[in-house]
Amino acid sequence: MSKTNIYYCFLIIFAFALTSCKPKEDEKKAPKYWEFPAELDFDAIKKRGFIRAVVDNSSTSYYIYRGRTMGYEFELLRNLANQLGVNLRLIVRHDLEDAFRLLNKGKADIVAINFEVNEERKKFAAFTDPVNTMKTVVVQRKDNSHIDSLSQLSNKKVFIKKGTIYKERLMSLSDSLALSLTIEEINTSLEDLINQVIQEEIDYTVVDNDIALVNATYNDVLDVGLMVSQPNPVSWAIRKNAPQLGAKINEWIERIDRTGYKAILYHKYFLNKKNSYHRSSSAFSSVSGDRISAYDDIIKEGADDLGWDWRLLAALVYKESRFNHSAVSYAGAVGLLQLMPVTLQRFGVNDPNNPNESLKGGVNYLKYLDGFWLDRVPDNNERIKFILASYNVGHGHVQDAWRLAYKYGKDNKRWDNVAYYLERKSKPEVYRDPWVKSGYAKGHVTVRYVREVYGLYESYKVLVDS
Repeated sequence: MSKTNIYYCFLIIFAFALTSCKPKEDEKKAPKYWEFPAELDFDAIKKRGFIRAVVDNSSTSYYIYRGRTMGYEFELLRNLANQLGVNLRLIVRHDLEDAFRLLNKGKADIVAINFEVNEERKKFAAFTDPVNTMKTVVVQRKDNSHIDSLSQLSNKKVFIKKGTIYKERLMSLSDSLALSLTIEEINTSLEDLINQVIQEEIDYTVVDNDIALVNATYNDVLDVGLMVSQPNPVSWAIRKNAPQLGAKINEWIERIDRTGYKAILYHKYFLNKKNSYHRSSSAFSSVSGDRISAYDDIIKEGADDLGWDWRLLAALVYKESRFNHSAVSYAGAVGLLQLMPVTLQRFGVNDPNNPNESLKGGVNYLKYLDGFWLDRVPDNNERIKFILASYNVGHGHVQDAWRLAYKYGKDNKRWDNVAYYLERKSKPEVYRDPWVKSGYAKGHVTVRYVREVYGLYESYKVLVDS
C-alpha cells in the first residue's frame, strides 16, 4: 500500500473516531405524552358524533344489573351526552396513568373519575368545575385489628390505589401526627381493595366515602366511620387544549345542580341502601356476579347456533323483554324475544312462555333473516344491523330503504346509508315512492332500536366476559 493510501485511510479512521465520540447534541428526549395533547375540542367531537369517557367499573360508577347498564357516573355521562347532542362511548380503566394517556392521545375525551385538583395533576390535564364533594375514610374490619382514631395507624400498613390523592393525605397525616406509617400503592380498583379488607388479606385501605358507604351496606364486617379528610371538591379531567369542551361541561354541571338532577341520582345510588344492596350483591350484577341474566346458558346456545357473540343476543333479549319470559306487548308479542303469533306458528313455538321454546323460535327467525340478507349484505357486521332492524320493523320496510339507497347512488350494503332512508319512511314523499313496496313505517324508531341494542352490547362487552 502506498504512503498516500495509508495517509487517506488514517484520515478516514480519525474522522470516524471523532464523529463517533462527538456528543449527539441534536438528539432530544421524546416528549412526555401529556406535553402535546391531541387537538380535539368540542366542535370536532360534535362533528364526530360521539364522546368517549373513561370510568371505573364499580358498584357506584358503571356496571350491569339484571341486563341494564347502570351507575352514578354512567347516568351523569349519559345525561351530559344527551345535552351535548352526541352518543356516549365508555372505556373502563383502573390505572389512572393509563386513563390520562388515553385522554392526551385523543382516545378519550373525559376521565370521569373523582379528582381533587392539585399542581401535580395539572401537568396531565385540565379539570372541570367541581362535580361533587368527597371526603376520604379508612375502611377496616370490626375485628381485633379495628382502630378508633387515626393516631392508632402508627406502625400499621395502609394499602391504597396507585396514583390517587390518598397517598398525599396519608403522608400529611403521618407528618402531623408523627406516625410511623407504611403506605403501599397497588394498581387495582378501590372495590378490589375493599374486598381485600373483607377477605382479611389486608387490614386497612382508604377510599372515597361514597363507595365505602355502599360497600358497608351489604358487608356487615366493615367499619367506614373513621374520616381521613373533610369533604373536598372533586372534578373530572379533560385535555388542556379543549376549552370549548370544558365550557360545555361546566354549563351542564351548573344545570344539573340547579335542577336537582344530580341530587336525585345521588340519592338513588348512595342513600337508598336497599337498592344498593340488591344491585351490588346480585349474581346478575357485573360487580358481584358473572351473569347478565337467568337465561345466559340458553342465550349462549342460541348465539352459537347463530354465530353471534352471546352478549349481542343477550342485548337483544333485554331490549325485547328485559329477560321477562312471560312478557306480553300491547301488540300481542310474547316471550323472551317477543314473537308475534304468526311468527310463533311459523317457527314451531307451542308455548311462548317457555324460555327454551321462545328463545329457540326467536333464534330460528333471526337465522331466517340472516339468510334473507346474506347475498344483499355480505359483510357480517353490517348484516347484523339489517337483521336487527328487520326483527323490529319487518324486513320489507328495511328492504324498501335498501332499494332507496341504491336508487340514490348510495352503498346499500352499509347500514348507515340504508338507515338514512329508513328514518324518512314516515314522510309521504318517501313512502309513496314507486321503489317503496311496504308503505309507511316509523323508521326512526327502528334506527334508534338498532342503536340501543348495539349500545347495550358495547356495555356488555366492556363489563362481561365472553
